[in-house]
Amino acid sequence: MKLKNHPFILFLAAMFRYCIIFALILCIVSCRPQVFPPKPPGYFRIDTPEQHKYVVFDQPGFPYTFEYPVYANITRDTVFLGEKAQNPYWININFPQLNGVINLTYKEINAEQTLFKLNEDAWGLSFFHHEKATGIGTRQFMNDYGVSGALYTLDGNTASKYQFTATDSVRHFLRGALYFDVTPNADSLKPANDFLEKDIEHLLMSMKWKQ
Repeated sequence: MKLKNHPFILFLAAMFRYCIIFALILCIVSCRPQVFPPKPPGYFRIDTPEQHKYVVFDQPGFPYTFEYPVYANITRDTVFLGEKAQNPYWININFPQLNGVINLTYKEINAEQTLFKLNEDAWGLSFFHHEKATGIGTRQFMNDYGVSGALYTLDGNTASKYQFTATDSVRHFLRGALYFDVTPNADSLKPANDFLEKDIEHLLMSMKWKQ
């Protein structure tokens, strides 16, 4: 019997081949890139105030008064959407901690600016965001001081989650809109929007006309 055909030699040769194949497989597997499941999107933490507290806005000459949060400050709006404000009763309610603002614009109802036209304009400005909105809800309200109007809720990644109108249907008409100075994202802004929704509702329920 020749040496190369000896059973032990054949066994060693087979083991050597198996070792080579195993090493190649191990090398291929170890060189494959590791695949990790995608992480869910993360957002910056938004710290809302601990509780809702309010003070009265009642400036001389203004046709309206209401209660607003103590963690906000009010400034006159001299420029609105790149244009000069139409009257001195346009203001901003600023929320520095949340990087947000409520724009309030006031108009007097008259023959040129009828209640119907003002409501249509307000709805048009709210509907302007419809391309980004997944839905627009409307809630009608009337407070104890004869102020009525509507609160619009825009779902989706819109620039403004909440917009509203308030009027006495005879002389006064006010429109408001909440904005944040960030890229619109419904998920990341949800804590701030949820928190300020209560403040908007309180503003509307406490609003009065002076004349």
